[in-house]
Amino acid sequence: MGESEQTWIARLTPLSGGGVPALLAMPLGVDVWERHPGFLVVAAPESRLAELERRRLARVDRLATTERYEEEMTDRPTTGDTG
Repeated sequence: MGESEQTWIARLTPLSGGGVPALLAMPLGVDVWERHPGFLVVAAPESRLAELERRRLARVDRLATTERYEEEMTDRPTTGDTG
């Protein structure tokens, strides 16, 4: 991965019959953040996501760059009792 390559938070939805377990069994080179019954939320460089699309292993929905995601989480108001 080049230093200038963008890293994305993305949702991967399996396209093959093996579903999420099959994706997890493959050496995808992504950082899995969340596992759901029908999809994964990952952090991965653009080149890795493009390769997953090219190989038709998963539908890739790019949600935000990691920088944008971190900005949104920092700007989000905290919840809970501040009393």
